[in-house]
Amino acid sequence: MTTPLAGITVLDFGQIFQGPYATMLMAKAGADVIKIEPPGGEPLRRRVIATGGDTTLPIAMLNANKRAVTLNLKSDLGKDLLKQMVAKADVLLENFSPGTLDGLGVGYDVLKQVNPRLVYATGTGFGISGPDRDNLAMDFTIQAASGIMSITGDPDGPPMKAGPTLVDFMGGIHLYAAVMTALLQRTTTGQGQLVEVAMQETVYPSLASSYDYYLRTGKVPPRAGNRQAGLASAPYNAFQTKDGWVAIHVVTEGHWQNLLRAMGRADLLDDPRFSTNPARTENMEATEALVTAWTIGLGKAEVVATAKRYKIPVAPVRNAIEVMNDPHMHERGMLQRVDHPSLGSVVLPNSPLRLHGSDRVDPVPSPLLGQHNADVYGGWLGLDVAELKRVGAI
Repeated sequence: MTTPLAGITVLDFGQIFQGPYATMLMAKAGADVIKIEPPGGEPLRRRVIATGGDTTLPIAMLNANKRAVTLNLKSDLGKDLLKQMVAKADVLLENFSPGTLDGLGVGYDVLKQVNPRLVYATGTGFGISGPDRDNLAMDFTIQAASGIMSITGDPDGPPMKAGPTLVDFMGGIHLYAAVMTALLQRTTTGQGQLVEVAMQETVYPSLASSYDYYLRTGKVPPRAGNRQAGLASAPYNAFQTKDGWVAIHVVTEGHWQNLLRAMGRADLLDDPRFSTNPARTENMEATEALVTAWTIGLGKAEVVATAKRYKIPVAPVRNAIEVMNDPHMHERGMLQRVDHPSLGSVVLPNSPLRLHGSDRVDPVPSPLLGQHNADVYGGWLGLDVAELKRVGAI
């Protein structure tokens, strides 16, 4: 196969979502990703083990196409095993609290002596420097600290988190980008480096409309519900239909004119209340009432079909089950139904990164805890796996 990261070996200490997503992208690009967990498993897996299971869909989604080993870094032999692997690896990625591996005596300053070509990637909440360095960080708490919660929810409601775990995955995407950038630089310098990604920093640009609102008005950006965050575009909202909801976002005046024609309201094309976006934002309630009067009498599929004919940005508001079975993403190969040994038939995602001319990696179900101990320690490092287990190193 011709894959972009063929020949790259990644030591994956990723846990929960952030780190594992970054390394899943690497595995899907052809890297040999070795997921390294303590003997009891990483936190996401430990939750499952405690209930008597061995995996969940998130584990299956984020750890496909990886090999899995256990490693006890609290033992001297475990630390030595890590150094043996680092000597043969290209990348080590972790998203522990800052300084965790340093505290165990196997941080970057130690490991770069073992392999100067090593790209060491660390994902944290707030970074490995600065006054907030040691603040505990999870997706939810970063959503709070980054301002996301302050602008999410209804105007008269409490702050609210975004539904998906956006921060973890934004962090994972940036970790992937940081590693790829460092690997590219290594081709010219011959040296690896330490790269870091702070989740708080990855989501800062996503509040651009809210910062713009403050710059324009001097006021604290409000929660806008489903309206545009800076309240600078209309119509921009979710509109009710006979059987659900549709999202409508008019970007250009051409979109608005087409929407009026689709609604059978071409008589309003020159109405000064609606003829420009600034006018519509000034008359937002009236603009939205006009659109709702159209959508409420139709099914959402009819609204979407009409909008498509008139080239208006509209989409149905779909639930997770509908998205999981999206024919478009299945046809493109982004989603694939896989027979998983623990979960049965499940839908798993491929990498959204498309490199035309490179082969796509077929899905391999996520491994069980330590499934490849013999393969990695015995086959790759040539060690006595039974002895390693007996002395508690793995």
